Amino acid sequence: MAFDGRSTADDVLAGVDLSGRVAVVTGANAGIGFEAARALAGHGAEVHLACRDRVKGESARDRILERHPAARVQLGQLDLASLASVRGFANGFGPPTVDILLCNAGLITWGYEETQDGIERVVGVSHIGHVELFLGLRERLARAGRSRLVMVSSESHRSPRTLDFSHFPFPRQTYRSIPAYGQAKLCNALFGAEVQRRYAGLGITAVSLHPGSLIPTEISRGSRLTRALFALATPFTKSVAQGAATSVYCATAPEVEDHAGGYFLDCAPTQPSREAQDPAVARRLWDATRELIDAASMRVGYRGPVSTETGRD
Repeated sequence: MAFDGRSTADDVLAGVDLSGRVAVVTGANAGIGFEAARALAGHGAEVHLACRDRVKGESARDRILERHPAARVQLGQLDLASLASVRGFANGFGPPTVDILLCNAGLITWGYEETQDGIERVVGVSHIGHVELFLGLRERLARAGRSRLVMVSSESHRSPRTLDFSHFPFPRQTYRSIPAYGQAKLCNALFGAEVQRRYAGLGITAVSLHPGSLIPTEISRGSRLTRALFALATPFTKSVAQGAATSVYCATAPEVEDHAGGYFLDCAPTQPSREAQDPAVARRLWDATRELIDAASMRVGYRGPVSTETGRD
């Protein structure tokens, strides 16, 4: 069945039984992440809500259970701005397999900020934290067989046109909010493609996607101007349920495997930017990201099993 920009997450999953599958969704306490987690749980998956704020996570879990009393929903505390938190989540994860890793969390900051590990926060949370999470759960994804890594990118990945490694991540001196967000979203698309190249032999299908523009989620909470812009655009944009449709489609639809490593919009494959398709850029980003993770680990004096995993470097 064909879906489009008007489809909702429940439309995509109509008649689909996800019983026996384990899903991890980051940023699942609100917005698109919550709606995707709710839909997956409502169709039988065991869903682990990976949330920074435990109180908000508990509220999200309760709201899912109110709508789907028989759902299997677990809450895990995960702060993508802390490598130690990411490693703790991955190393303490209970189930032996993960069928779906939906990397949904992201943010915009309206001034320069850093993660707990001293990395620019937008790239640190949206990209680097998710890289570390994938590496920590990689063996469980491989053990599941035919598993999915889904990176929620954005059409914002098209700007900047190229990934400037001399300003990756953006330093305080040259920081600008919108280019920094675009840089992080480009990283999401490149990372999905690179994971596919490295780990397809382990049965992992990796893709990235654009959920929709100016969808009313908490990503706009940091600026009054942005909140006003999102409010004005709401009558003309997707709902949150429609915004979650492509995430859920990429996580579950069998035909997605035919476009492994690709980029999706409105539940259909589409061409990302030229830069996002360049394997040399993706490999360089992989190396630069690992260097950032290793340097951050040394700064905080942490040497853990996730940061030393090299996979197929």
